[in-house]
Amino acid sequence: MEAVIQYLLTGLSVGSVYAMMGLGFYVMWSAAKAVNFTYGDIFMLGAVLTVVLMDIGIGLLPAALLAILASAAGAAAIERGFVRPFNREANAIGWMLTTIAVGTMLESSTTALFGSNPRMLPSPLAQEPIRLGGAGIYPQELLLPAALVVVTAALELFYRRTLLGRAMRAVAYNRTAAGLVGIDADRITLIAFALAGVLGALAGVLIGPVVQASSTMGAIIGLKGFMVAIIAGIANARGVVIAGLLYGVTEKFIEGYLSTAARDAIGFTLMVLLLLLFPQGLFGKKEFSKV
Repeated sequence: MEAVIQYLLTGLSVGSVYAMMGLGFYVMWSAAKAVNFTYGDIFMLGAVLTVVLMDIGIGLLPAALLAILASAAGAAAIERGFVRPFNREANAIGWMLTTIAVGTMLESSTTALFGSNPRMLPSPLAQEPIRLGGAGIYPQELLLPAALVVVTAALELFYRRTLLGRAMRAVAYNRTAAGLVGIDADRITLIAFALAGVLGALAGVLIGPVVQASSTMGAIIGLKGFMVAIIAGIANARGVVIAGLLYGVTEKFIEGYLSTAARDAIGFTLMVLLLLLFPQGLFGKKEFSKV
């Protein structure tokens, strides 16, 4: 029973990271029908920049805030320079190659400047585990599901209760019609990518004290976040959250009862099978185009 509780708690923790990353892909896709495949590196920058800023004497919270803002600015710059110019036509896919290339550049540059060895991101919540039902878990890990709840609720309120959020919904629904009523769709897309950058960097900062910060920490997390978004139906935010949590818990049970090596093999196999069964995603709806 203790093992089940342990896998469940740690699964919810890592699943919250996948869900937060998936929400970032949801925000980007809704605004631009394109995504930033450097998103795993934006996640990585949140943790790495926090460590670097703390090394020069800045406190944890100010360092984390500055790192998140810098990552958001980087995500916006990537949209402006490497997504928008290649996303002018409805079926354009040039942004895929360019953002993958930029991601490789970011990872290589960070390795050169930061080093290849993982570094600890100090946090008072990751020093002493607590016992819950016989299972041991750091408070930092429990912070992740709590942060996901807050982020999901805040995102929902933002989209429904603010003018900017409503403008984003309008662009997501019909980019051309939104432009006809005076909404600057390009500006909204830029803001959406910056907002996604905030979500990705926040996830990196929150998980950094648990897994340590490194230049390569974002590659597999970014891929899993994207897969979670696709499996859920990338246009359904609540579905993305549910899928992320379920995938995180599933991973931990596979890892606990089989092996770490089997975790990703079985996990990605399940994702492929789900896509075969639900091409629009578990919570997605088939889109129809009027002609």
